[in-house]
Amino acid sequence: MPQTTTLAKLNISYAVKFLILLTMAVCAPLFGFHSQWVTGPIVNMALILSVFTLGIRGAFLIGLLPSTIALGAGLLPAILAPMIPFIIISNCLFILVLDYFKNRLSDKEIAAVDYFLAIFVSAGLKYLFLLSTSKIVAGLLLKQELAAKAADIMSYPQFFTALIGGVLAGGALKILKNAKQT
Repeated sequence: MPQTTTLAKLNISYAVKFLILLTMAVCAPLFGFHSQWVTGPIVNMALILSVFTLGIRGAFLIGLLPSTIALGAGLLPAILAPMIPFIIISNCLFILVLDYFKNRLSDKEIAAVDYFLAIFVSAGLKYLFLLSTSKIVAGLLLKQELAAKAADIMSYPQFFTALIGGVLAGGALKILKNAKQT
């Protein structure tokens, strides 16, 4: 009987964490944060926290929805619609690289240098993937002037919003760790 209670608590805890992080990622674009510089860090923070608190499966599920919902709600420019699959893939790449590093970090103590190296590498790969695919996709599907705008949105802001999300998530992880210890 105690095993069932523990399992039920675990499932409820996981579900609550999942719903909070999913809400964070999905609602950031819906709450009127029409700025990539606000929405991007919030979504990336949710992805990072999901890797560290839910694991890769939960993180993948959370990574699938934000851009699709933002497009459906009219918050993502329509010219970026062809990029949605690539944004989703870039989120999955970001998650995979973070998970790779997380599995190599100490469970007891995540060193700041290791954590920020993981964030930097993950953000860099996400950025490079989006930059290269946006240039190809936008160049094939859009007029020159629209292609340049789409490529700009998918360029350096992707790297920096992921880094900012990493800093925010690092702070949140530290707070969660301290809360567990008390």
